[in-house]
Amino acid sequence: MDLTESFFTAFDSLRANKMRAALTMLGIIIGVAAVITLLSVGNGVSNSIEGQIQGIGSNLITILADLDKSGGYQTLGMGDVAAIADPFYAPAVEEVAAEVRTTQQVLYRGRDTRVTVVGVTANYLGVRNLDLAFGDWLSEQDTNTKARVAVLGTHVVEDLFPDDGLPVGRAVRIKGIQYKVIGVLKEKGGIGFSSEDDQVFIPLTTAQSRLSPLRTRTGERAVNIIYVQAWDEERMDDATEQIESVLRERHDIAYQADDDFSIFSQTELLDAFSVISGTINLFLGAIAGISLLVGGIGIMNIMLVSVTERTREIGIRKAVGALKRDILIQFLIESMTLSLIGGLMGIALGSVASRVIGNLSADLTPVTDIGTVLMSFTFAAAVGLIFGIYPAWRAASLRPIEALRYE
Repeated sequence: MDLTESFFTAFDSLRANKMRAALTMLGIIIGVAAVITLLSVGNGVSNSIEGQIQGIGSNLITILADLDKSGGYQTLGMGDVAAIADPFYAPAVEEVAAEVRTTQQVLYRGRDTRVTVVGVTANYLGVRNLDLAFGDWLSEQDTNTKARVAVLGTHVVEDLFPDDGLPVGRAVRIKGIQYKVIGVLKEKGGIGFSSEDDQVFIPLTTAQSRLSPLRTRTGERAVNIIYVQAWDEERMDDATEQIESVLRERHDIAYQADDDFSIFSQTELLDAFSVISGTINLFLGAIAGISLLVGGIGIMNIMLVSVTERTREIGIRKAVGALKRDILIQFLIESMTLSLIGGLMGIALGSVASRVIGNLSADLTPVTDIGTVLMSFTFAAAVGLIFGIYPAWRAASLRPIEALRYE
């Protein structure tokens, strides 16, 4: 018996028991659909977050105070900002911006929202790769004069001005003081507990004098975060080394002593996230793969039932000259046909499910790549083969006389 005849014989056998075949395939369908859906959504989330990280800028370096190493004192001050910006000490650095963060209640005509108010330098917009929707950004003059002006994130505008049109030119109240709104940022999206869309930006000097009393050990006005923009991505390592050297010298850190600050680059963040996202996708795939294994057990069970039901048929075929190999191949083809048809239906169902999930969120675009589809289909075929081997071997091993006597 050739493979084509074995295939049609197997297909006729499955068609004779449509309901049983459909229920058996259901486990494979659900398993493959789960793999496709979970990995597609996982890839979409990973791409979204990576895009947000890259949108901040691939040549951005972030410096944070390490409060554990400094005994709880703020370690970064305006003197550090000036030193890092000096091309004599850090020639690989193009721009340096700083910020001070506080959480405040922001009010406008009876409406209020509790958000992060960020005091920033005038060059913050360019360093952080942000864009204005309309209005103006904070200027050097605003910083020098400690002006009471503010730029709002889009979510803050939605909370405070839901029906009042453009907020530019109006005044919001922060800690009892009025701040004139001069601009609104474009919607950015974000990662973590707070994005730029949920923040209010004011001049750094204004924030330091009115909202943040933080100082360093030397009494200098402190900043929470320093952002450094290297000249290009190739000079990131040079910029990092230069920043570390400048800060260690300014902070009088002894040789081999731990830094009282931490330096992160966007490249390191992307690499770390790639490892994390890969692990998460592997975990999601493993969970979905369990459904495939359950489906494989269902295939084995139904094939064993089929062998029992067709024992006399097997005996007759062997009596008229069918070889052990022919019986083995026929039952293997039956199990793999169940699995492959279920795999194709599962791929279709998973693709539809991932699109439906994507439509539920404007920020999520599931990505169903060809590798995921091929992996799912191959695994489904392997399940059909592996779980079909024992029933096929059992059928092929029946003795003709005993099979013919079976009732």
